[in-house]
Amino acid sequence: MALHATAYPRTGATLEPPDLTDARERKRLSGAALRGFFNIMARWGVRDVDARALLGGVTNGPYYQLKRDPDRVLDVDRLTRVSLLIGIFKALHVLYSEALADRWILMPNTNRLFGGASPLDYILRGGLPAMLTVRRLLDARRAG
Repeated sequence: MALHATAYPRTGATLEPPDLTDARERKRLSGAALRGFFNIMARWGVRDVDARALLGGVTNGPYYQLKRDPDRVLDVDRLTRVSLLIGIFKALHVLYSEALADRWILMPNTNRLFGGASPLDYILRGGLPAMLTVRRLLDARRAG
């Protein structure tokens, strides 16, 4: 096998990021992403109003339609947001016990970044850039 293989042999998964400008690719990813998002929101105990904000400010009607029928195609922004949240969830479960991992997002945090607020409050105030910062923080902790 070449050192620069572009796919994992058994799964066929590629090393290239998905092309989110391609509607077929977004359709392929969206259903699983939304189901994962709603499962994470339930595990974290995030209120619907905050979950709507995490998706970029979805109004009530479309949010509850997504919740009832997650097999819809997300736009690039929402798919990116969900991907970051899934990464945060995964990192937390690598770093902490299941119970702490699922509470961490709502707990007041003494890290300078959060200033005593919860990571969720930080993300809600800062939007997508804050979500990316939290993801990077956790990934750096995972790396040691």
